Amino acid sequence: MWRILRTSVLLIVLATVARQAYIEKADLDWNDNFYIALYPVNADGSKKVDDYIKALKRDDFEEIEVFFAQEAAHYQLDMRRPIAIELGEIVDQMPPPPPAGDSVIQNMLWSLRFRWFAWNNSPKVPVNPDIRLYLLFYDPDTHQTLQHSTALDKGRLGRVNLFGNQSYAKKNLVVTAHELLHTLSASDKYDLLTGQPIYPDGFANPDKQPLYPQDFAEIMGGYVPINVAEKKIPLSLDQTLIGPKTAREIGWIK
Repeated sequence: MWRILRTSVLLIVLATVARQAYIEKADLDWNDNFYIALYPVNADGSKKVDDYIKALKRDDFEEIEVFFAQEAAHYQLDMRRPIAIELGEIVDQMPPPPPAGDSVIQNMLWSLRFRWFAWNNSPKVPVNPDIRLYLLFYDPDTHQTLQHSTALDKGRLGRVNLFGNQSYAKKNLVVTAHELLHTLSASDKYDLLTGQPIYPDGFANPDKQPLYPQDFAEIMGGYVPINVAEKKIPLSLDQTLIGPKTAREIGWIK
C-alpha cells in the first residue's frame, strides 16, 4: 500500500513538473511580457541594510526594464516593454542556499525547497508574477565579497546576492538582470574557474579588430574582457548588451 501511495505521489509530482516545463517553454514565444516580482531580504541583519532596503522604490529598478526594451528592439522583438517589474514587500526569511556540491539529487531537492520557500514567502504584488527574484542585500563594510547568485529556469526563481549600499546600486542592477536572464533559460558564458568571458559567445563584439580590449560586456559573459587573462566589472547596464546566443536561448531569435 505504501509503495503504491509513494508511486502515485511521484507520478503527480512528475506530471506537475512536466506541465510547468511545457508552460515555461511556451512562454518564451514572447506573446506576452513577463511580470517580475523583486523581494528584498536583509541578508546580514544589519541596521545599515535594513535602512537601505526600506528606502528602495520600484523606480530604482526601472533601468532593467529599459535595458530589456532596448535589447529586444535590437532583435526586432515587437514589444514595448518585454518585462515589467514590481517591487514586493521585504521578506524576513532567507531562501534556502544552493548545495555546495554538484550532486543531481541535492540540486533537485534544493530546487523543491526553493519552490516551497517561494510558495510561502511571496507577498502579493499588483500583478501575479511570472518570475520571482529574492534580492539578498549585505553590508559591504562587513562583507568584502559575495557568493555567486543562483537562479532557476524551472520555477523561474532567483536568489541574488547584492550589496546594500547606494554606491553599488548600478552594479546591483547588472547582477539582477544577469540572474533574471537565467530564469529565462540563458546560460553563463564565462569560464567557471577564472571568470574570464568565453570567446566568442561571452564577448559583446567578437568581431572587433583588434579583439582587445572590448568596450562592453555580454551580460551573460559577466565582464568586459581587457585581454586574454584580464577583465573588468561593468559599472552599469549601459556597459552591457545581450549577445546573439543569449538572445537565441531566451527566444528572441528563432
